[in-house]
Amino acid sequence: MPPMKAYFIQSGSKETTLELREVPRPEAGPGQVLVRVRAASLNRGEFLAAHGLTKPGAAKPAGTDGAGEVEGTGERVMGRLPGAFAEYARMDQHDLIPVPSSLSWEEAAAVPLTFLVVHDMLLEQGDLKPGEWLLVTGVSSGVGVAALQAAKALGAKVIGTSGSSEKLNRLKALGLDVPIHTRKPDFHDAVMQATGGKGVDLVVNNVGGTVFAECVRCLGYGGRLATVGYLDGSMKSEIDLDALHSKRLKLFGVSNKLRNGPQRAVTVQGFIRDFLPLFASGKLKPLVDKVYDFKDLPAAKARMEADAQTGKLVVRID
Repeated sequence: MPPMKAYFIQSGSKETTLELREVPRPEAGPGQVLVRVRAASLNRGEFLAAHGLTKPGAAKPAGTDGAGEVEGTGERVMGRLPGAFAEYARMDQHDLIPVPSSLSWEEAAAVPLTFLVVHDMLLEQGDLKPGEWLLVTGVSSGVGVAALQAAKALGAKVIGTSGSSEKLNRLKALGLDVPIHTRKPDFHDAVMQATGGKGVDLVVNNVGGTVFAECVRCLGYGGRLATVGYLDGSMKSEIDLDALHSKRLKLFGVSNKLRNGPQRAVTVQGFIRDFLPLFASGKLKPLVDKVYDFKDLPAAKARMEADAQTGKLVVRID
């Protein structure tokens, strides 16, 4: 069997580095399929050392999700795909999601992990209802944009913060109801004005500890707060216990770091039930910021590190 090309990633104390290698083609094990990868997307948690998902030590196959054809059957699939920045990769069968004909390979690669996380925080844990208010900090990030799109498809109203007025203007076309141009914890008054003084029903905090307390302030009675990212690198914050107590708030985390296969499969099945029909009908379509050739993955990584993108960065694997 001929070797294949695959990127490996290594984490140092401050940054991650990539290396393109020729390695043996993997073989599917029990409960797995071998996927001929057609496209894979970048996820911030893997490429930014501060997020800690790529542990220091020996280099490991790069990539966490993508889309391609099942070897032997030709079935179009997308999903969690460890080692996705390669010509072939193994996918666990419980992570397999069929690709609707409405999505290109590049669009399909931009869907899995991001929208699985969004399903987890908006529906599985966040219980977002039509007509409710959602606040997304760092709304121009990959997860932020997907949260905006999914919330609008579900009939919610969305407030979003970003340090870029240009990115906010772009997101108005996706239905962003209230854009707030800021990177600071100073958005409470604007949120209260937008919601008639009631506060929001759900917050998705992509930014981290520096805005956590402000997010709590923005919650209305019975509000929920999802912690999903740390764009600011800050992992700590004080909690207003009086607000938590009196407003009957719910604070929860959204991460797959410690989940096992069956636990992740619950979210996959929820996605297939609730979101896949929206993608198939065209009501949902991922926002792809830019598509790179396989050889240009380092350039895509640099764009992510510069926080220049709005939506997802994707690599095409011919």
